[in-house]
Amino acid sequence: MKAYKDKVFATPHLLKRPRRLRSSPAIRDLVTETVLTPSDFIIPLFVHEASQEVEKVESMPGVVRHTLSSLIDECRELFRIGIRAVALFPCIATEKKDVGGSYALDGGNILNRAVMALKQSVPELLIITDVALDPYTSHGHDGLLRSDGKDVDNDRTVEMLCRMAVLQSRAGADIIAPSDMMDGRIGAIRTALDIAGFAETSILAYSAKFASAYYGPFRDAVGSKSAAGGSYLDKRGYQLNPANAMEAVREAVLDEEEGADILMVKPAGPYLDVIRAIRRKTLLPLAAYQVSGEYAQIHAAARLGWLDLEKARDESLLAIKRAGANFILTYFAKEMVEKLSRQS
Repeated sequence: MKAYKDKVFATPHLLKRPRRLRSSPAIRDLVTETVLTPSDFIIPLFVHEASQEVEKVESMPGVVRHTLSSLIDECRELFRIGIRAVALFPCIATEKKDVGGSYALDGGNILNRAVMALKQSVPELLIITDVALDPYTSHGHDGLLRSDGKDVDNDRTVEMLCRMAVLQSRAGADIIAPSDMMDGRIGAIRTALDIAGFAETSILAYSAKFASAYYGPFRDAVGSKSAAGGSYLDKRGYQLNPANAMEAVREAVLDEEEGADILMVKPAGPYLDVIRAIRRKTLLPLAAYQVSGEYAQIHAAARLGWLDLEKARDESLLAIKRAGANFILTYFAKEMVEKLSRQS
């Protein structure tokens, strides 16, 4: 009891003191609710055939466009350290692109050849392939344009995506990942795969892919920035409005009904509320993609001395898992698995 200027103050008797559970490293570890493990991570990888050289992606520190040979070497190393799944994205030479994205249906294109080579070299590694036309089209959109060139033709695009999915499965892909956001494509691809004899091929649906400003470095990496290479394409006619969480939930529910095996939210960090909302609506595994812009901004801020790279990286990934993601596609995957393996 203390007196101060004729007033009496008493320290209250607190029954509930939450700080007790933060008082030491041991007790903090004991009550930790969310833990990152090596099996939480999938690494996106780029492969190109423009030259026999590995090319740096300038806007994504540490990320490269692999040659087929370097991709095989990298995947052997990734599997050795504990990464069990990779997501492949092709960077197509300009001369092989056209308005209809016809190279996507070439069984010998760089993506299909990469899948076949990896299945021979690292057979136990899970291979996830991107089913979308933007790497293959001269205009950079994720589908075939209508005759007026002003919008993507949904149904014609879906037909082509089905053919791509079958080709990629034939090459050896374990998981097909349609990233285009066309209506009805999950059901159509499931049917096409089953008819072609690939009932065991899983579908990871980009269920809630937003028309985000965070894709810039990725589009540079695969060369789909725009037809002229000057400005970023407007994909709001098929990708989700960043303002709409309930629309994202609806898309995820529809994908589940159409036969998706895994759902995904992209980007991850700016859409933690969407991850949580979809988590509450489904029992399916839920993935989240920490996209190129999220990765690049952490690196950029760290280079300027504004953030601690490792701490910001770890916190960003922990938040994604805490929101409800079962696993995370991230360009930080390799360094995270290496760190977690050292700690175990």
